[in-house]
Amino acid sequence: MATHTNKTLFQREVVIKALKQAFVKLNPRTLFRNPVMFTVEIGTAIMLGVCIWILLGEQSQGSFGYNFAIFLLLFVTLLFANFAEAIAEARGKAQADSLRKTREETPAILENGRQISSSALEKDMVFICKAGDIIAADGEIIEGLATIDESAITGESAPVIREAGGDKSSVTGGTKVLSDQIKVRVTAQPGESFLDKMIALVEGANRQKSPNEIALTILLAGFTLVFTLVIITLKPFADFANVAITIGALISLYVCLIPTTIGGLLSAIGIAGMDRALRANVITKSGKAVETAGDIDVLLLDKTGTITIGNRKATNFHAAHGIAKEQLVRAAVLSSLSDDTPEGKSIIELAEVDPADYRVDNPRFISFTAQTRSSGIDYDDIRIRKGAVDAIKNLCIQAGHSFPDEVAECVKAVAENGGTPLVVSQNEEVLGVIELQDVIKPGIQERFARLRKMGIKTVMVTGDNPMTAKYIATKAGVDDFIAEAKPEDKMNYIKAEQAEGRLVAMMGDGTNDAPALAQADVGVAMNSGTQAAKEAGNMVDLDNDPTKLIEVVEIGKQLLMTRGTLTTFSIANDVAKYFAIIPALFITTIPALQGLNIMNLHSPESAILSAVIFNAIVIPFLIPLALKGVAYKPIGASALLRRNLFIYGLGGIVVPFIGIKLIDLFVSLFM
Repeated sequence: MATHTNKTLFQREVVIKALKQAFVKLNPRTLFRNPVMFTVEIGTAIMLGVCIWILLGEQSQGSFGYNFAIFLLLFVTLLFANFAEAIAEARGKAQADSLRKTREETPAILENGRQISSSALEKDMVFICKAGDIIAADGEIIEGLATIDESAITGESAPVIREAGGDKSSVTGGTKVLSDQIKVRVTAQPGESFLDKMIALVEGANRQKSPNEIALTILLAGFTLVFTLVIITLKPFADFANVAITIGALISLYVCLIPTTIGGLLSAIGIAGMDRALRANVITKSGKAVETAGDIDVLLLDKTGTITIGNRKATNFHAAHGIAKEQLVRAAVLSSLSDDTPEGKSIIELAEVDPADYRVDNPRFISFTAQTRSSGIDYDDIRIRKGAVDAIKNLCIQAGHSFPDEVAECVKAVAENGGTPLVVSQNEEVLGVIELQDVIKPGIQERFARLRKMGIKTVMVTGDNPMTAKYIATKAGVDDFIAEAKPEDKMNYIKAEQAEGRLVAMMGDGTNDAPALAQADVGVAMNSGTQAAKEAGNMVDLDNDPTKLIEVVEIGKQLLMTRGTLTTFSIANDVAKYFAIIPALFITTIPALQGLNIMNLHSPESAILSAVIFNAIVIPFLIPLALKGVAYKPIGASALLRRNLFIYGLGGIVVPFIGIKLIDLFVSLFM
């Protein structure tokens, strides 16, 4: 994909832009959205005022050098926090710039032969593309078939085939036609194309905070308010105990008490989560979608193309008793002449005939629908249908004809063998069965086992009869299945799971998947799918990989883990700062507090400076972790919690003790 050019975490151009933005973000109106860092900015401004006050002759606040050092450290803390957010945003903007290169003014040839600019194309206009042309706008192929190079969007060098009819008719502006000719109907207004939306998303211009992020921001704001009250009340207590505490010491204690580490990294974690999804070639419409993916309980997957390789092929014709095989083959071919699906085409291939030899007068083709679950052809006084077993059976029974027992046995045998039976009828009399076979994807069982370890229930969605569905589900290792699924069946299943408090994810590509994609908590639409599917989902998979949802789930869990672990670390490392600053404030007046100076720091001044320095430098050290994310392993929630509490909780307590002591040894050399 074009956006994958940014391989390294810190590219020179990206870092330079982020450094500039770190200063721009010092604007109080911008920083106000982050209550923790906003209060740090207020503290920095107060320290600047104290420094000026000392220069004007004030003697009670300590030396100018000491206070100016605190001011600089607080200012650097702000810059590091802003840089963390800016570097995440700059990486997204760099990807947006590379995407813009694929969106150039492209000429479009209309049906009447007139040439106009791609920017002048409006929704529902029709243009023609032939070999070598760049597709001018997002659209649906309404006529023709072509090989298309989508590497500018997906990064996949292998060309793909797009054709009118079915769920592979969608094309994206900026891709190139390599062969043949197609007629495309525009599906997006100027400025609202898929590429335009991608650019806006990766730039993060309209990034909304997710519910979890908002909740954590409120929690951090609460901590900040509590410690604000602590600092306000500390001064009267100090005066009562005849302890002289400078403004610089109070501000230093305050900044070290509040959770500045997670406050400075919070936005960067959320932006980086969307960035990781993009690097997996998944466009997300919000950070909320990525987070929700990390919490899902149920995953709905289409059988065809996801669990199985897809493009089921006809492998055999089974004629009913007393029916010649040639008669069944002829009816099957006639019913498939207008069938653009891979199954329909494979029927003609299996018959080894020339469709031109099967032309009839005044044909009326009957398209497949999810309701009738059959298709066919009417001509003269002949009606031919092929479709699902129960659909054709009901058709025959309603017309007063029986459903032959040997055909029912044949249907059962095909289904038990993992195949899909299509029954063919002529004038409501059964002619026989077409056997379709599909192949389960290699390695899919291991993927489902991995999801099971995450605590996610997998559900296979298929239009197959229950017997075939059960065979495939058992062989693939899914937990449940929906057979003979209609659009409303998928929606009802999702609603039922949601009613029990579960979060549901689904992947789809067809227009009939759109209602379920919209209902699901996480809806991933294929880039090759229909425009309706892409509009309904809250994610789009550029690779058209139906198993990508598994990767999205892991990215979501990684985002949640990263935020949780860094919050744990941030709160835990405050402990060491208490042992550094509290004794430093009161040790001269209350010698008994010497016992709390377990780090044996050099002096009160060096203790305060060491704590503030550590508080500042820990943010840039954690930026790579915030951007890359904490490594996720499917070992269960309780095991993950124990692991992260041990590493980041215990580590958050131990590391600051070591860090502050080392900094104190260095600082004491200059004091």
